[in-house]
Amino acid sequence: MLKNGVKVTNKKKVLITQPRPDSEKSPYFELSRKFDVELDFHPFIRLESIPAKEFRKQKIDIQSHTAVIFTSRNAIDHFFRVCEEMKVSVSQDTKYFCITEAVALYLQKFILYRKRKVFYGADGSNKSLFDVINKHKSNEKFLYVCSENQQDSEITGWLKSNNCDFSLAFMYRTASNDVKEVLKKEYDVICFFTPSGVRSLFDNVPKYKQNGTVIGAFGSNTSKAVEEAGLLLTIKAPEPQAPSMVAALEKYLVAEAKKK
Repeated sequence: MLKNGVKVTNKKKVLITQPRPDSEKSPYFELSRKFDVELDFHPFIRLESIPAKEFRKQKIDIQSHTAVIFTSRNAIDHFFRVCEEMKVSVSQDTKYFCITEAVALYLQKFILYRKRKVFYGADGSNKSLFDVINKHKSNEKFLYVCSENQQDSEITGWLKSNNCDFSLAFMYRTASNDVKEVLKKEYDVICFFTPSGVRSLFDNVPKYKQNGTVIGAFGSNTSKAVEEAGLLLTIKAPEPQAPSMVAALEKYLVAEAKKK
């Protein structure tokens, strides 16, 4: 389409608030080709390690726990990093409760994966994780590995209200990246993956106005953060028909194409 002699594209512009995938075979790029959308990748947050010396101040005996709760691959990385720094040996009988199967499978990087000691939610929601934990809560002492910034999460509240024996282990913290220049570009869609990512949006642009931008969120905690920030949430994952953000984006783009 030409406007004043200049070619104008109607391509949708989508901002993924995560690092660009390493592989060109990523489903994101397939999606971009299939729907002719422009994808930009900019991480809104960075993770900072809490070193073992600082972790010791939390006075947590890792080996006294029989089960560990992970809601991300980052949590797994930092758990085993701290154990290594502290020269803590993790028992082979330790059970692992993960938010999704993808997170659970990532454990293979660190342990001999056995299904009888690795559990995960059916659909990636907090509720499905709670359903799994609920079956084991009377026999286990849980260690919930999380970011220092997320100690008041829905998961913590559920563990307390269901009388679970648990400890919170802060092994990393999140910090907002400077993405002010990124946000000067007008995007049709912005996709978030953590509550910290949503917080970074307002750290960078305190008076941010949505103005018709479609917001996507992965995970119930992220969805909650989007809505609590007063933003309209349109794209949600994981859901039965959209187990990943790519699938949720595709569902949205198909619906948009039908409107034309």
